[in-house]
Amino acid sequence: MQNGTRLAAVDLGSNSFRLEIGQVDHGQIHRTEYLKETVRQGNGLDSARNLTPEAMQRGWDTLARFGERLAGFKRSQVRAVATQTLREARNRDEFLLRARTVLGFGIDVITGREEARLIYQGVAHALPHTDASDRERRLVVDIGGRSTEMIIGRALEAEVMESYRVGSVAWSMKHFAEGQFTAAAFRAAEIAAKAVLDDALGSYVPDRWDVAYGASGTIGAVGDVLAAAGGEPGLITREGLDWLLDRLLKAGSADRLRIEGMREDRKAVIGGGVSVLRAVFDLLEIEEMRVAQGALRHGVLYELLERDDSVADLRASTVARLAGRFAVDAMQARRVGETAAALFLQIDPAARGASTTSRAGRALRKLGWAAQLHEIGVQISHSEYHKHGAYILDNADAPGFAVNEMHWLGQLVLGHRGKLRKLEPVLEDEGFAAQLLSLRLAVILCHARRDPDLQGLRFTHAGGRVFSVACRSGWAEAYPQSAHLLREEVLAWQKTNWRVELAG
Repeated sequence: MQNGTRLAAVDLGSNSFRLEIGQVDHGQIHRTEYLKETVRQGNGLDSARNLTPEAMQRGWDTLARFGERLAGFKRSQVRAVATQTLREARNRDEFLLRARTVLGFGIDVITGREEARLIYQGVAHALPHTDASDRERRLVVDIGGRSTEMIIGRALEAEVMESYRVGSVAWSMKHFAEGQFTAAAFRAAEIAAKAVLDDALGSYVPDRWDVAYGASGTIGAVGDVLAAAGGEPGLITREGLDWLLDRLLKAGSADRLRIEGMREDRKAVIGGGVSVLRAVFDLLEIEEMRVAQGALRHGVLYELLERDDSVADLRASTVARLAGRFAVDAMQARRVGETAAALFLQIDPAARGASTTSRAGRALRKLGWAAQLHEIGVQISHSEYHKHGAYILDNADAPGFAVNEMHWLGQLVLGHRGKLRKLEPVLEDEGFAAQLLSLRLAVILCHARRDPDLQGLRFTHAGGRVFSVACRSGWAEAYPQSAHLLREEVLAWQKTNWRVELAG
């Protein structure tokens, strides 16, 4: 990417929304602007795990302001990611529909492990690069509003990643609901946090890492307070946490808390954050933790910088790993993928040779991944294997992918055979309809598990909601089963808002 290019990352966190804008300079990204607004969407989940109208409006208002600042940016220069609150929210699609409009860019809901991977990228890129640092085994901890991520890695490579559903907003709501700080409340909060984080003992024991780093909100806030009190800047110790707990107990409540170095917007969630951080220190036997400068949004920026290569490769390796794990027939997957791509290029020639950051290039790449995975469910049961495949993709750990991206692939796999009524909502998207029909036709043409004859077969988008498939004279007689399946496909699409015409 050229020097001087501007990149932007938007982090829709449970406590705050952040916008980071940076400029590329010889492989590094230097901040040019940073906006942060305390939205507290994590407080806005009701008992049914729906975002309240007020919480959604706070988010929309903030994103509208971010969107104004991002006017003039290209799609390839911006990525927005949403974390635990929107992973949990049952009505997230309602929020995201308007959120994407007011922001002006897509928003990816990422899995907990993907969030952890990106956090590590942000932290690692902000640390000095030396021979010694490249050998250093790092533990990275990020305590967010509703989740805590832990990662072990070396240099720029994350090796162990996990996300736990415990965070500063959630724990403050649960254990310090009235903003009251008592010894009993902190004791209960720490015990509850340890119960959630207990699984970390097996993977993050002290002999597996050399230095502990803490990223983002809670840990940054604690580091600021301890530094203001005379501690070593950028360092959190057990003694420092004990001192801070004592100050919180003496204040008695968030309203009465007066402590140098702590912002006003952090006081409402500091009780939950400190209790989780103390639990992490105790469980993992941490004596001291360094405050890292990098965070999730920085990891997003660096992946934007390298997106054409590293992320594409990561996603491709993720797809290959899933295909291998579920023993997908590699020859058939290749056959269907090549056929689907050839058909798709007939209706969208712009995809040929297009950049992976362009709309057409992204669509073609996702179609290829769906083809590679379309039989992933066969290992569970051949009966309705497309449904099993969709379930796997909706729930798989998939580094490099956002939740909504995996759902899109899952919907293509779900729809590659059978009735189309189950896909009515997503079929409103013209791009999805074109991908799905290309995939379904490819599966039909490759039904005999041998390379199909595409000579004289023309696939066109006739305009509006009409696709056309034309065959050369004699093709149907040469391939009667394929011709029969094509006629059945025409009938299947008649039950949707799309029409497929068969000529020849």
